[in-house]
Amino acid sequence: MTDRRAGSDHVGERLDGPPARTRHLTTAQALVAFLARQYTERDGRRQRLIAATWGIFGHGNVAGIGQALIESGQDAMPYHQGRNEQAMVHAAVGYARQSGRLSAHAVTTSIGPGATNLVTGAALASVNHLPVLLLPGDVFAARPADPVLQQLEVPYAGDVSVNDCLRPVSKYFDRITRPEALIPAALAAMRVLADPELTGAVTLALPQDVQAQAYDWPEEFFAERVWRVPVRRPDATEFADAVAAVRAAHRPLIVAGGGVRHSGAQDALRAFADTTGIPVASTQAGKGVLPYDHPADVGGIGHTGTATADGLARAADLVIGVGTRYTDFTTASGTLFQHPGVRFVNINIAGSDAYKLSALPLVADARATLERLTGALTGHRVSEAYEGAYRAAKAEWEVRVTAAYTGSEDAAPTQAQVLGALDALVTGDDIVINAAGSLPGDLHQLWRTRSADQYHVEYGYSCMGYEIPAAIGVQLAAPGRPVWALVGDGTYLMNPTEIVTAVQERLPVNVVVLQNHGYASIGGLSESVGAERFGTAYRFRAPDGTYTGDPLPVDLAANAASLGLTVLRAKTLRDLREALAAARASDRPTCVYVETETADTVSGPPRPQAWWDVPVAETATRPSAVGAREEYDRQVAARRRHL
Repeated sequence: MTDRRAGSDHVGERLDGPPARTRHLTTAQALVAFLARQYTERDGRRQRLIAATWGIFGHGNVAGIGQALIESGQDAMPYHQGRNEQAMVHAAVGYARQSGRLSAHAVTTSIGPGATNLVTGAALASVNHLPVLLLPGDVFAARPADPVLQQLEVPYAGDVSVNDCLRPVSKYFDRITRPEALIPAALAAMRVLADPELTGAVTLALPQDVQAQAYDWPEEFFAERVWRVPVRRPDATEFADAVAAVRAAHRPLIVAGGGVRHSGAQDALRAFADTTGIPVASTQAGKGVLPYDHPADVGGIGHTGTATADGLARAADLVIGVGTRYTDFTTASGTLFQHPGVRFVNINIAGSDAYKLSALPLVADARATLERLTGALTGHRVSEAYEGAYRAAKAEWEVRVTAAYTGSEDAAPTQAQVLGALDALVTGDDIVINAAGSLPGDLHQLWRTRSADQYHVEYGYSCMGYEIPAAIGVQLAAPGRPVWALVGDGTYLMNPTEIVTAVQERLPVNVVVLQNHGYASIGGLSESVGAERFGTAYRFRAPDGTYTGDPLPVDLAANAASLGLTVLRAKTLRDLREALAAARASDRPTCVYVETETADTVSGPPRPQAWWDVPVAETATRPSAVGAREEYDRQVAARRRHL
């Protein structure tokens, strides 16, 4: 009699060679067993490619992936319980970034709303090139009843489900309609997840009936596989042209993006800057690849950049982009690089980014290319005058940072002073996480990054609600290190649910909630484009119907406490320093809650040092919009097409 129990081995007949061994498993059981045997390797270091699975269970996955996780056990595939599907993806992304993209998490959901809740997280992962494996349940492949619970009926196509929403935000998508189709799909999924150019969200949609169907899987499917991260080196001719361009430049500038971090090129960049004296400006994703006190580090670049970096960018005759996508914030919407003869050399693993701005492309690994450039440029260095000028400008900017961080110890702090209090406390061990609102701008301008992975600002998708779940993922990847999630009240209200997960897992993440009673960042932008802060304050309706009445009586600290956090309230800057120190010393998840004051133009952070294109109404009757359009027309005239 044939043994049909899960995991039982079988011997099949072959016309030649030894008999083929198979394993009798459901599709879900086979997938979990396969994932447990996948590894990445870079520089001789091997890691689990899929280190754990997050999940919320419903009828679309409970008897499939849910049962398979029980069958496999926690040792083979650790499981984390989430509260919101989007938040589970954010936690997985935080883990992947902290793990250098060499290890990732899977996320399983039911069908319908559980699956569509993945879309925002998937977009964030793909925009930022961070790996996450999505395993949404799907409607029956065999269609025994049509429609089933939570199925969207599409009149023009019988093979479409809501999971197709994940196609445009996934770097690879497949729907597994038969058990044996999992084999090529799973291999393709791992290939994309481990590829530094292609990686992002990968989706395997799993019909709920197929998850539970059994199949005799070839034993080779479960063999240990190592996906080695290749080191791609630049083309010899293009490399020689790049060396010549650097030697010919008088005012070169490096723009360091997230690719420096992802390729582990921080030391190579430091050596290159030390050798050549070329200043290094950083994007949001690249900030921290050099510590703030390195002589060549000139801070953030672009709309939220420093005066030092943006001044250098305007006068640069050569821009060396390393691992950057050149987003509108980086280029000030095409207005930043103003030298009439400016040229670009772009080092990027992705050809689509390397060729931007009509650059001389080096489609290669950042670390390998920088190491080779350093050797080829031995003896070459920028002029003493250029180096002295940017170092002096950097010192002047640090004075402005200190001023923004300083305030009365007995008064409510400004947002910049909150950052200053945290800056005075942390060491290179601490990791600071943010994504949206006005905090990314202040952090990019002001934060003094002390270690290569301290600055964790997600600004590719800039997703409100990312910070708290991402902090959980980071803490899982970096146990024992202090992790800070910085959120405004708007972001907190978007996605506080994973506080419960932090409490459940006993993860000592620190959540700093800055209460400013509204969408402060968009309020400021609204005012600048003539929209007069419309709809951006959290207030009661006034008699004229607008939200300009008294502030809402919302107590986010009480809410955080109700979810299980230890809450420390701070009313003054002195209170805040004490609360932050207590939170850092705690071994349990803690919230520091502070109401912030609006900074004036003298004591607050510097205003944006470069423009950002947010179109303004071409015609309007209100004076604020008319004036904003005049300023818009003045700024847009400076836009350049680098051809």
